[in-house]
Amino acid sequence: MARKELQRLTGNGGGNCNNDDCPNVYRTSSGSIVVQGDVSDVFQPPAGEGLVEIPESILREAVRALGW
Repeated sequence: MARKELQRLTGNGGGNCNNDDCPNVYRTSSGSIVVQGDVSDVFQPPAGEGLVEIPESILREAVRALGW
């Protein structure tokens, strides 16, 4: 799936993000959530999964965008 196929829920307000390289939350056409952030190594997830770390403010922005 290409990034352009995702609905971006966060990071649209400017800030110091360049070229979409900041932590963000996206929604897919099927309604699932994709999170972009710094890779975390706090524990080893199961095969095929990964951990990312994003600021709480990004999650709050995503919740507002979704109207939850």
